[in-house]
Amino acid sequence: MKPQLLVYVPPHPLIKHWLSVAREAATPSVLFRSAITELGRWLTYEATREWLPTQESVVQTPLAPCPATFINSQVPLAVVPVLRAGLGLWEGAQTVLPLASVYHLGLTRDEKTLEPSCYLNKLPEKFAPETRVLIADPMLATGGSIMATMAELTQRGVEPALTRIVCVIAAKPALQRLNSTYPQLVVYSATIDENLDHQGFIVPGLGDAGDRIFGT
Repeated sequence: MKPQLLVYVPPHPLIKHWLSVAREAATPSVLFRSAITELGRWLTYEATREWLPTQESVVQTPLAPCPATFINSQVPLAVVPVLRAGLGLWEGAQTVLPLASVYHLGLTRDEKTLEPSCYLNKLPEKFAPETRVLIADPMLATGGSIMATMAELTQRGVEPALTRIVCVIAAKPALQRLNSTYPQLVVYSATIDENLDHQGFIVPGLGDAGDRIFGT
């Protein structure tokens, strides 16, 4: 059976709450930024469930030895925030993954062609084998940016099956593009919206996440 892209929309009430705050047009930039940070925290928590490698050990409590489970720090873990807006999600994600390596990728979209171009690439030439990668990109709209991100990662040795995407809103066109090329991926999103407008923005969406995070 051909693999199929997995998309999870966690039903956590805090995710629903902060998504609603972010959607509201009247939400000021400082509160919008807090909402994206909180979504980054809770979505990353959900995305890393049964994904982080662990190792078994034994600890000594004040009373007796006890079996223990630790995160296996020998397995490489990387986070790739897609600039600009991915920085907002990373603020929350880093509270869950404080020891992860962080590699920034800056993409901007041509408003005529709707295709991305890269203005900053801090990815390593080659990722270590078995590296787990978490991509932080708030809006998966046309799919151009996330497809460009995946192309950069895979040519540097990242395995799609070990990659997870955290986003605030995913639109069906982006998910369809990902599924056609990287069906081994797993996506965690606060919600899925059906449509895009003629400019490629998600409807109802929440507007331009980067502009609203940074008040520009």
